[in-house]
Amino acid sequence: MTIGETARPEVWRIALEVTGAALDAATEALDEFAGAISVFLADPKSEPGPDAIWSLVAHAKLPPDRAALEARFALIAAAWDIAPPALIIERLADEDWVARNLRSFPPIDAGRFRVLGSHIREGARAGRIALVVDAGAAFGSGEHATTHGCLLALDGLLRRRRFRNVLDLGCGTAILGIAAAKAGCARVLAADIDADAVRIAAFNARRNGAAARLRAIRADGYRRLAIRRRAPFDLVLANILAGPLARLAPGLARALAPGGIAVLAGLLDRQERWLLAAHRAQRLRLAGRIRLDGWTVLVLAKA
Repeated sequence: MTIGETARPEVWRIALEVTGAALDAATEALDEFAGAISVFLADPKSEPGPDAIWSLVAHAKLPPDRAALEARFALIAAAWDIAPPALIIERLADEDWVARNLRSFPPIDAGRFRVLGSHIREGARAGRIALVVDAGAAFGSGEHATTHGCLLALDGLLRRRRFRNVLDLGCGTAILGIAAAKAGCARVLAADIDADAVRIAAFNARRNGAAARLRAIRADGYRRLAIRRRAPFDLVLANILAGPLARLAPGLARALAPGGIAVLAGLLDRQERWLLAAHRAQRLRLAGRIRLDGWTVLVLAKA
């Protein structure tokens, strides 16, 4: 089986709309049923707030349990005194998921990094680090504001400091880990809970000439022995979701070396305060932030 075949699994799409007040609960609920989740304002011109309408789109590799989803969102609706959202659940054909995605994926620039789909043919550009990535079944094409913001944060950090031991947690396509490796980081460990993501990450590392510096493994959080043996890390990259990031804060504090840096993403601007509180409780301090399209990337440092 080729990597092209592994990048074309059965894919199911779940879509719904909720108010800003129920957004966190809805995102957490979808996280239990799906992998990649996209969140954006239904009306781009509206202002984020508790009454704003947000669109959520998630992709799953197995047919979602509609009854379980409807029951979960009925509880959320009752808790927030809103109407239960209408759920759209549909199976996507290969052409829908892959070919359409490629057609809509132009080159993306983030600092010195230039993200390209494999369908784009262009020569090397002076001062640019090319990252050839097709998302396939994994999250991380550089198009979403969270990934874009992480690349910008990584570029800024690498201009001021050299990192030798890097962890890309929840790596998806490993776009962040590959960027770190190609920018000169000596050792990168890319970890994801999803086996397909790990295979795609390893393939992307080879395609980008970063396999000698990047190892992809399957892991759930910081507990995997391979992660504990490689720790402490002087740089951790984690583009996940706000809820899991908060739960993983103690593990991050243990995995970071003194003076180490963590780049955290997957949180909305309004989730920054409580996520910061969770990490300050672990003696991690705010060292910087990037905000893009309603999403925040946090740069934390260990004293």
